[in-house]
Amino acid sequence: MALGSLRPSPLVEQAAERLREQITGGQWPVGTKLPGETTLATLLGVGRSTVREALRALAGAGMVRTRQGAGVFVIADRPVQDWPARLRRAALADVYEVRAMLEVQAARLAAVRRRPEDVAALRTALAVRTAAADDVYGSDGTHRTDRTDDGGDGDGDGSGNGSGGGAAGGPGAAFIDADIALHTAVVAAAYNPVLTDLFAEFAPVLRENMLALLDLMDVRTHDEEHGEAAHAALVEAIAAGEPDLAARVLRDELSTTQAHLRDRHPHGEDDPS
Repeated sequence: MALGSLRPSPLVEQAAERLREQITGGQWPVGTKLPGETTLATLLGVGRSTVREALRALAGAGMVRTRQGAGVFVIADRPVQDWPARLRRAALADVYEVRAMLEVQAARLAAVRRRPEDVAALRTALAVRTAAADDVYGSDGTHRTDRTDDGGDGDGDGSGNGSGGGAAGGPGAAFIDADIALHTAVVAAAYNPVLTDLFAEFAPVLRENMLALLDLMDVRTHDEEHGEAAHAALVEAIAAGEPDLAARVLRDELSTTQAHLRDRHPHGEDDPS
């Protein structure tokens, strides 16, 4: 039973909505064990990472719960708290502020708990971010405004966000995806499932707002490396097992962006969507 193909972006939100419809419509009643990730990915026409993040969103809304070794089960036919909608109504500066609180602690934990495979994933994500930044700004830091791209319908990275970029598409969307993917890898290395789930709720909203405001990336015009040095330092601090340094580097990096966001979108003002 195919559930209907999804538009390119934002895939995670669309996948979560499609699964939510199946639950609220009674196709999957309370107590039902959902099909596995691979089956759901086939039904939705997306990748497993997108399905995984969509299920996390539903778990955050109180509709499903994962039982270790048993699978994912429906526990409510209506959202207990529709956090994605709540986050979309919030000012981006406020969302970013809470995101910073979560991520700084995640960076600290990651430096203590990271495994070799996490360090490898972080370095790979950093390289992808660097390449994406070059596509947008060029190696000299100049914004390439003459680049156009229709985007694609590719599935997301570890963040669960499709890198195709949908309507916004192009190198700017790829840079946003790569940046979020790196931060997602940091959170994953903390090995705290609650932190992981919370960040999974924030990531699609951050991406949506940044795509709607692609010029937001120009907050980095003061930094020709577009955060490259800071992100590289973060990865190395985690790899070296230095929690205080990792937390400080990420706090400083996010604080810089927060300051620009507060200037553009003060607290209490909803961002356009």
